[in-house]
Amino acid sequence: MSQQTAPRGGVLWALLITSVAGFMAALDNLVVTTALPSIREDLGGALHDLEWTVSAYTLTFAVLLMTGAALGDRFGRRRLFVAGLALFTAASAAAALAPGIDSLIAARAVQGVGAAVMMPLTLTLLTAAVPAEKRGMAYGIWGAVNGLAVASGPLIGGTLTEHISWQWIFWLNVPLGIALIPLARLRLKESHGAGTPLDIQGTLLASGGLFGIVYGLVRGPVDGWTGTSVLTALIAGTVLLAGFVAHGIRARNPMLPMRLFRSRAFAGINAAGLLMFLGMFGSIFLLSQYMQGVLGYSPTEAGLRMLPWTAMPMVIAPIAGILSDRIGGRPIVVAGLALQAAGLGYLAAVATADASYASQLPGLILGGIGMALYFAPSSALVMSSVADTEHGIASGANNALREVGGALGIAIMSSVFTAQGGYESAQTFVDGLRPAVAVGAGAVALAAVAALLVPSRRRTSPTAGTPGTTPAKTLETALR
Repeated sequence: MSQQTAPRGGVLWALLITSVAGFMAALDNLVVTTALPSIREDLGGALHDLEWTVSAYTLTFAVLLMTGAALGDRFGRRRLFVAGLALFTAASAAAALAPGIDSLIAARAVQGVGAAVMMPLTLTLLTAAVPAEKRGMAYGIWGAVNGLAVASGPLIGGTLTEHISWQWIFWLNVPLGIALIPLARLRLKESHGAGTPLDIQGTLLASGGLFGIVYGLVRGPVDGWTGTSVLTALIAGTVLLAGFVAHGIRARNPMLPMRLFRSRAFAGINAAGLLMFLGMFGSIFLLSQYMQGVLGYSPTEAGLRMLPWTAMPMVIAPIAGILSDRIGGRPIVVAGLALQAAGLGYLAAVATADASYASQLPGLILGGIGMALYFAPSSALVMSSVADTEHGIASGANNALREVGGALGIAIMSSVFTAQGGYESAQTFVDGLRPAVAVGAGAVALAAVAALLVPSRRRTSPTAGTPGTTPAKTLETALR
């Protein structure tokens, strides 16, 4: 990997810039959830249209993440990071100015494109700037900020919607983006990867397949699961994704080489990430609406009552990063996923039409601790499971699979919710919520099982090394 060091670069600047940029991209995953009633009131649209205000972002984000990482490896990671940040900022302004639901969905899709270029490069730029022996702490801070963004989306969205307007959930990104663009150009190091050719065929197969499956899951409760359009979308999506896997096995330079999944570490942590985000995203999507529509909290009150969940990453994730350097990431990640699953299962069990906040609090605390324990060590495990020259593609693949999990989680759990309940009354909402969140808890429990596939860390000789790693200083070498 060739690098050109910027004279004014530095670890602290890299950590600040990449963490704030990652916060912006992660925040927009769920920031609209508590604003959905206001958006529907202003712009109109059916329930499935509102789902697409979330899914349009997560889908383009997921599908193009690996392409974004490949572009950065080829043309310069700092250069593409700045370009992605600029596109994301402009699309945020377009979303704030959207005159209708269709234009909002389109702006959200473009936001996802910008985030897909920007987000995977945050981790590779940070890795290039931080010495190997300090990466655990750096990943911990980066993971804490990103975890906080994902979980606090409902709080920030609700507060801005209630006290200003829903448009400000998008205007918030504009000054941050404008400030970060010159800072990134001046303070970040430029670096390049192998510069392999872009995989247009793989991108088309993945995007078509994921769109077909998510479209079928979203439309299934509306049009019927045996409807022609639903079945066609699900079957076509499955066939295209199967083609994507075959392409990843046979192609010379695929966007996601399937050989990477021969590594137990890479396969295990990525399966865990997909399942964890599936359970978490779908649960937050429904629980934030439950607190407002059923329990009667305002958007701000609902967000504040989720603070035991949302505040934990800031407190615990940096500690988890330090612990992962000492004892390895696997036990931290497994424990975090188990706690997250227990928290969601508890919330599903205690949900009623008149549940008190005190009855929900243990589940929120468990979920928050679990999420915090997961984020930082999982990043370190992903980056240490491949050679340095493959950091870009590993970061892109991991983030892509997480976003795929988020999109599938909202679609799957909304389908379960619609099949078992609905919005007709508080009780029908609870009837749908409880089995849906239970499905989310089950998905996160499976994520804990998948994380057990990651090998335990073993000691290496101080002079031993593997290709593409730094001897004696590497993070969790031998996790292959």
